[in-house]
Amino acid sequence: MLLAMSRLLAPSSLPAALPVADKPARISDVHTNALNRDPLVKEAFEHFYDLDYPGAVSRLESFRQMHPSDPQASALLLDAVVFQELYRLDLLDTTFYANDGFLTGKHAVIEDSKARDRIFALADEVVHEADARISKNSNDIDALYARGWARALRCAYMAMVERGFGAGFRLALKAKDDDEKVLQLDPGYVDAKLVVGVYEYVVGALPLPFKLIIGFAGITGSKSKGMAMLRDDGERGPTTSAEARTVIALFLRRDGKYKDAIQVVLKLKEQYPHDYLFALEEANLRKDDGQGMAAVGVYREILANAAKPGYYASTRLELTWFGLGDALRGQRHYAEAAEAYEKTALTPGTSPELKIRSLLAAGQCRDLNHERDQAKRDYQMAIDTGPNTSRADTARKYLKNPYQGS
Repeated sequence: MLLAMSRLLAPSSLPAALPVADKPARISDVHTNALNRDPLVKEAFEHFYDLDYPGAVSRLESFRQMHPSDPQASALLLDAVVFQELYRLDLLDTTFYANDGFLTGKHAVIEDSKARDRIFALADEVVHEADARISKNSNDIDALYARGWARALRCAYMAMVERGFGAGFRLALKAKDDDEKVLQLDPGYVDAKLVVGVYEYVVGALPLPFKLIIGFAGITGSKSKGMAMLRDDGERGPTTSAEARTVIALFLRRDGKYKDAIQVVLKLKEQYPHDYLFALEEANLRKDDGQGMAAVGVYREILANAAKPGYYASTRLELTWFGLGDALRGQRHYAEAAEAYEKTALTPGTSPELKIRSLLAAGQCRDLNHERDQAKRDYQMAIDTGPNTSRADTARKYLKNPYQGS
């Protein structure tokens, strides 16, 4: 979370008469939980945005011990723990969500039961701690926000890791209700616009068949309203500004507005120059925008920076190799692209999902380059890695008949 605390006032309780979208708050009207201004929290999230999740988690564990039974302290820890696990599983690679194939395909994600149990237990503790305060004061803004944030984080884990979309979106509805109440009580609690804005946009963008599958018939959302809330949070949110802007870039990509998304990411990259994922996102967006060789240059710059001791606290270079493969493939450099995809698959720690994707792509490039034996080898490796996935089914198809392009 972004911690530009010098610009914030202490939290306040405003009357509930003002509706969520009545009027935008001035900078001086923006509020946040006082715990977010603590130097230890700020230090923890400096590590968080450098992708040093162990460093962030250890500091937030200490902070939580200093503030027992406070739902916000527990929610801050939950945030770091969830994102640490999503990063470990390669689920912070936004190319994974750039189209609706994520909603319908089968994907090989090996869930760590210990990590899941810790996440769910910690989320339950946040809700329990918040409920205890809300039972005494139903308008406890900080407790409502912490509960909504915990529910949203649990929803994200369920959807991204367990692919429990129905249960996840029903949990998202509860999170949205918490944050809508926060905004009704205090329109200046801008961070709450993240969850509400994401909900509005996602529900507004979901295809009707999927809404019916998860039981969302009759429930509506608005992409434009959601984007407006996210933009306000991105500009003024005291703790979720970076998250809001990251989500904006993802949604702009899904809408094909690549140049606008690049501008958002460049500002994030400038603010957090040692965040590997923001650098990777710039390269991915340039690739998607058709800036093939410019994207190749950014991917290679990332690889060069990663070779500098201490430049990045953490990297997943397999994602860089995969993106480089995509960019080279788009320029019809099939041999170089296949090599990049194969380096992705052979990089230690590559997730099964990404390994299958890269091997399938490598096989296709080998076929296009008339290297049939190497193509068949890559297809078979993809099948062996994830035999029950949709991409393995595709690999079986091309194992029988060479890929001809599409």
